[in-house]
Amino acid sequence: MRHVFLDHQSATPVLPEVFEAMRPYFTEHFGNASSLHQHGLRVRDALKRARQQMAALVGADSEEEIFFTSDGTESANLAIKGAAYANERKGKHLVVSATEHPSVMSSVEFLEKQGWTCTRVGVTPQGMIRLDELRAAITPQTVLVAVHHVNHDIGAIQPMREVGKVCAAANVPLYVDCEASAGWLPIDVKDWGAAMVSFSPHRFYGPKGVGVLYRNRKARIVSVIHGGVQEGGRRAGTENIPAIVGGGLAAEIARARLPQRIAHVAPLQRRLWEGLRTKVPYIQLNGPEPGPDRIATNLNLSTEFIEGEGQLLLCDMNGIAVASGSSCVSKSLKISHVLGAIGLDHALAQGNIIMTLGEGNTEADVDYVVETFARIVAKLRGMSPMWDEFERGVIDSVIAPTGRGKSFSQHAADVSGKPVH
Repeated sequence: MRHVFLDHQSATPVLPEVFEAMRPYFTEHFGNASSLHQHGLRVRDALKRARQQMAALVGADSEEEIFFTSDGTESANLAIKGAAYANERKGKHLVVSATEHPSVMSSVEFLEKQGWTCTRVGVTPQGMIRLDELRAAITPQTVLVAVHHVNHDIGAIQPMREVGKVCAAANVPLYVDCEASAGWLPIDVKDWGAAMVSFSPHRFYGPKGVGVLYRNRKARIVSVIHGGVQEGGRRAGTENIPAIVGGGLAAEIARARLPQRIAHVAPLQRRLWEGLRTKVPYIQLNGPEPGPDRIATNLNLSTEFIEGEGQLLLCDMNGIAVASGSSCVSKSLKISHVLGAIGLDHALAQGNIIMTLGEGNTEADVDYVVETFARIVAKLRGMSPMWDEFERGVIDSVIAPTGRGKSFSQHAADVSGKPVH
C-alpha cells in the first residue's frame, strides 16, 4: 500500500540538515543562554543567528524585533493579550476577522470575559475579509486589529497590503497570523505595515517546540508569562535552543527555496483538484480556485452526503493522511467556524476534509489519492442514508441541484422541527 502524507499544514518532516544543525545543542553546546560563562555565550551567539534568520524571512529591520515562544499558539496569545493589556488605557476594543485561527479567537474570548469588546469582521463566500466592514469596525477605542495572512481552513490569501493601509489610516496596530503561510509565501512586514507577525517553523520543515513573534519596535506589548527576563523581558522561560537553532536554519532554507516550493506544489494542487472533481461527483472546493488568491498547498473539500470523519478514517486505512474540517463534539458534529463564516451549507460543512501538499509529494501520489478517494467516497455513500434519500428523490444536492427534493438541511429541519445551523 502506498503512503501519502497530505497534512503538511499540521506538521512537516524536519529536514536532515536542520536535524544535524540541532544535534550539537543537545549534547555539546548545552548551556543556558542566561548563563554568564562561555557555554552560555556560545548559546547566545546561536540565538542571535537564529533571530537574524527569522528576521530575514519576514523582512524585519533587525533581529531585535524577533522573539521566541514555545509555538504559534503562544505567539498568538502573546500578541493579542500582550497588546490588549499594554494599551488598555487607550481603549478595550479589538477587531478581528470572523475566520481567525482558534488561538486568536480563544484569546479574544478570554479578554471579552475580562471586559474587552471585539468586532468580528465578515468575509466573502471565498473567505476574503470585507475591507469596508473592517474600516467601519475600527473605533477610537480600538487597540489592535488581527487578520491572518492565509486561512488555516480554506487557504484564502488575504490582501494584507490593503488591510495594512486601513489600519495605518486609523493609527491602529495590525497583528498578522502567518502560521499557514510562512515558508510557503513571501512575507514582508514593512510592506504590510504589520506591528506583529507570528509563525512556527514546524510547518516549513523545521522542528516543533518553537514559535516566533515579530514585533515592530513601536508596538507596545507586555509579557503574559512571568518569571525570568528572557526574550527581552517579553517572554519568561528558558529558550528551547535546539529547536530555535533548527527553526532558524529552516527559515533560511525556506527563504532560499520559496520559488521552487511554490513551483512544485502549485501544479500538484491543480492536478489533484482536477482529478477529484472529475472522478468524484458532488464534490466542492471551498475557498478560492487554485491561483493567486489561494495558497498552493491547500485544498478544502466538501463531499456531499457523507461525513468528513468517515472520509478521514478510510483515507488513513488506505495510507493517505488528511485532516478533517469538522470535529465530533458531544456526539454531534460541530462544523468549522470558518465554513460557517463563508456561509457553507451545514451538510457540506460536515462532509469536509482538508488536503495539504508538501515538497515530498509527487504526481504519482496525487494520482493514487484521486483513484483511492473516489473508491472511498463510493463505499461511504453506499452506506449513507443521505445518499439513499438522494437517490430516491427525498433530498436534493446542494452542489448540483436536480430540483427533485429539498436539501438535506431543509429536510432535517422539517423532520426535527428545528433549523439546522
